[in-house]
Amino acid sequence: MSEATVRVLLVFGGHPGGRTERLRLAVESGARAAGVPVALTVRHALECGTAELLDAQGVLLGTPEHFGYMSGALKDFFDRTFYAAEGKLRGLPYGLFVSAGNDGTGAVRAVERIVAGYGWSAIAPPLVVVGDPTADDQHRAEELGTTLVAGLAAGIF
Repeated sequence: MSEATVRVLLVFGGHPGGRTERLRLAVESGARAAGVPVALTVRHALECGTAELLDAQGVLLGTPEHFGYMSGALKDFFDRTFYAAEGKLRGLPYGLFVSAGNDGTGAVRAVERIVAGYGWSAIAPPLVVVGDPTADDQHRAEELGTTLVAGLAAGIF
C-alpha cells in the first residue's frame, strides 16, 4: 500500500442474494472505481471487529430494514465495537445505505443515533431504497462509494 492509499471499511448486514447485497456490490464497485488507490475492506457485520474499524479512514454501512430497524448483524457490530472504539474515531466520515421494505426511516434513525455516539460525520444523506433496486438506485449506490473514497483522497473528509 502506498501512502496515498485510502483505507475504507464497508460493513453490511443482510443475506446473500438479497437487495442489500445488490446495493452493497454497487457501493463496492463505486469505491473501487474512484480513480485513486483504495484499500477496501468488505466485511459482513457479524465477521467484522474493532481492529478493522480502527484502521479505517472512512466507513460505508449497509443494512436491510428489519421490522423498522437496522439488521441484527449491524447492531451486533455496533455493540461489539462501540466501547473499544469510544473516543477514537471522532469525525470519521461515513455513508449509509438501507434496503427497505417499508420506508427505511426507523433503520436510518437507529443507525444515526448510534454513529452520533461514535462521533462520526455523514458524507451524504442516507441512501434508502424501497423495494427492488432500480438502475438509478444502483447508480446512486455506486456514487456513494465513489464519493467517500474520492473525498478521502482529496482531503475533503
